[in-house]
Parts: sequence; structure tokens; C-alpha cells
Amino acid sequence: MGSILKEKIQGPVAWKGSDLAKDDSWVYYLSEKMIASLESALLYVKQKGVQAPNFNKEDFPISDLADEISYFVDELENGKGFLLIRGLPMERYTDEEASIIYYGLGLHMGIPVTQNAKGDLLGHVVDQGLNINDSNVRGYQTNAHLPFHPDGSDVVGLLSLRKAKAGGLSSIVSSIAVYNEILEKYPEYLGVLYRPFFLDRRGEEALGESPVYSSPVFSYYDGKLSCRYNRGYVESAQEKTGSYLSKIELEAYDLMDSLIHDENMHFNMMLEPGDMQFVNNYTVLHSRTIYEDYEEPERKRHLLRLWLTMPNGREIAPDFAMFFDEKTGKPGRGGIPVREKTAGGVIENLR
Repeated sequence: MGSILKEKIQGPVAWKGSDLAKDDSWVYYLSEKMIASLESALLYVKQKGVQAPNFNKEDFPISDLADEISYFVDELENGKGFLLIRGLPMERYTDEEASIIYYGLGLHMGIPVTQNAKGDLLGHVVDQGLNINDSNVRGYQTNAHLPFHPDGSDVVGLLSLRKAKAGGLSSIVSSIAVYNEILEKYPEYLGVLYRPFFLDRRGEEALGESPVYSSPVFSYYDGKLSCRYNRGYVESAQEKTGSYLSKIELEAYDLMDSLIHDENMHFNMMLEPGDMQFVNNYTVLHSRTIYEDYEEPERKRHLLRLWLTMPNGREIAPDFAMFFDEKTGKPGRGGIPVREKTAGGVIENLR
């Protein structure tokens, strides 16, 4: 277990939902100049005859937006830890064109990494009719309510192509503000939340690899506090390991839930078509409400997802890592290792 931070964290990263509700200064509205630049880069990609994610940063030239992108990157690591970029005129684009714009912007913000064992760099968040209670199913494949959690990269991004018939609100909460509350009012639980807990890999493990990994909820390393709280994955890991939370650990998790769901702490938003949301997975937890979809496939709720490794991404402790990047040797930044199924249906590691 690493050292325990015993001072409150000040600054914009420790926001509360009640603060965000008072003004919309956290929404970045695209200018006509920026839209024109993105559309020019879109045309450049289309002329090359490639689609997302089969192109690189140089194929999507938006050098005139360097200042805006620097702002986005800095805000995610050193500001509030999230962005909502609004104003992309979706009525002008096909889904394929929107995906090129979104992926191209992502390439200039960071490095896209794989989101699952299939190696997807551009994920599709669509209800596939699967059961969230299946421990080998991930939440984005369902229409179920998703409890607060982080994803497995520095930053996760979403672009809304279409919203649901009803429901599907996106919720975010500052895990740093939650930490401050615990430090001030319930410090006796901090030591518990720095302990390692087993989390379920949800069927993304390689042949012979453990179906779980371990991580503390909070980790203070290299001067920065990071959080990985995913109660659902901890609970499904218990069934696979036979190792269950103790009484005090359950109390600590109940405390986390009570703070996260406090109306003053979290903030709800509807991602309208064209909205791009980016979230720092170490400082912000995100959630989604259950939703009702349209019957017609072409009208169903559909979001595109990116996992990004950021150029200014923090160092994280080895015991906090979900995986290690073989190229850099750094913990937590390489995406989920790519695997394939053999003829017998066994998942193998391709690395």
C-alpha cells in the first residue's frame, strides 16, 4: 500500500455537481472556424479513401487548432478533469463522416488504445440485447443502468450520434471531491480504500491469465491522487475468486456510494447528438441511467467511444495498474491486450 494523502486537494479538479449546475462555463462551444477546420480535414481523409480508425494524425491536418487542443489536453489533466464539446452540426454528416471527425480530433489529443480483446480503437456503445448480469458482458453492450466507474485508460471520450427514446443520461462525479469529503468527515475509512481489491476482467483475460486483477480504490503517487472505483466489477470478482469483502470494507464501499450518489456531488447531463464528452478516468467517475430505445435499428441510441493515452498523462503506481504497456513499460497505458478466439473458442493472447 502506498502513502496516504492526508491533505485536501484544492482547485478545479475538486468540483461538485451543485457547482456545475450554476453555470455552463464548463461547456466548450465549437466555433465556425473550428468546424470549418474539422470539415476540411474530413475532406482530406475522404479523398485518401480511408475510414476511421484506419488513418493517422497526419491524415487529419488541423494544425490551426493547436491552441484549442492544448486547452482540451490541459483541462483534462490539470483542470476539472472533463470536457463537454458542443456544436458539431450532425445533420451535415453521415455516421461514417462523424466518426472520421471524432477519431481525427482524438488523434490530436492523445493516442487511441484498444478498448477490448478484439482490439477496437473506435468503440460502438450500442445495446446488443445482452445481459449485464453475465460476468463476461460489459456494460456498453447493454441498455442497463451503469453504476459509477472509470474506464481503463487515461481518458475516455464519447461522441453522441443518436440519443435514446427515453433515458440514457450521462452522470459524472469528481472522485477528488469525494476523497475530500472522506478525509474531512470519515478519515477512519481511508486506510481501507488504499488496500488492493480484486476486480473482474469481464472475460477480457488471455488464455491462462487470471480472470481478475487487483487495484486500490485510491492511490497517491508522484504527487497526484487517482481513483479506481467500480463496485460492480469488485462484486462479480468475488464470485470468481471466492474472496469476499469484510465488514469494514463493505462499510467503506457503502460510504463511497452514499457520497457519489449525493445530489450535491454528482452531475447529470444528456449527451445530445454531436456532443463530445471527454473524462479523465483517474479523477472523474462516470455513470449512465437505464434507457428505452427505439425499435428501428437506424434510430437506436448510438455513441462512439475512444480510449486515449494522453501526452501529459500522470504516472500511476504499479499496484494501481490494470495492465502494462509492453512498448513503454508504463503501467495502465497500453489498452486491453488484443486477443483472438481459436477454432475451439478459447481466447488467446496475440502479443
